[in-house]
This record gives sequence, C-alpha cells and structure tokens, in this order.
Amino acid sequence: MAWTVENAETLALQVLAWLVSQDDLLPVFLGATGADEADLRHRAAEPEFLSAVLDFLMMDDAWVMQFCDAQGVAYEAPMQARMSLPGGAQVHWT
Repeated sequence: MAWTVENAETLALQVLAWLVSQDDLLPVFLGATGADEADLRHRAAEPEFLSAVLDFLMMDDAWVMQFCDAQGVAYEAPMQARMSLPGGAQVHWT
C-alpha cells in the first residue's frame, strides 16, 4: 500500500477508536499524552495529534499486535502510516 497522508490519518483514527475501547489502555494514553477526553473529540482531525496516537501505540509491540490483529492490518502498518504524518520522516545520520 502506498501511504498517503489521508490513508495514514484514517489508520490513526482507527487506532484512536481502538484505544478508546481499551478500558485499561485509554488512561495510560491520556496520562502519557496529557490529553483529556475532550481533546480526543476536538483534536482527532489534527495530523499532529494523530501522530501522537501512532507514537503511543508503537511504544509497545504487544499493543501494536493487539491493534493490528483486531483490525486485520499488517504489523508494520502503524509505523508506515506514522512515516506519512508530520514528524514521521526517518532520520538518516550518514
């Protein structure tokens, strides 16, 4: 799949919806990002917020696997989507 910004945002919104459905993980996300439930509604369309959603998911391989298994997407999809959003370009040091 060629990742466009639109595709990446759609996947990030799916991750956000999945996070909201995870009673044990949602408070961790809110605490880690400093967001509150109002932010989830008001900032869900912002590419920077969606980037933070993907960054959070990718903090734990188990979370990535749970999300991807639930959605039927490849395990690399969140990382590929993240690279299409603001601040997601890989840095090459050489």
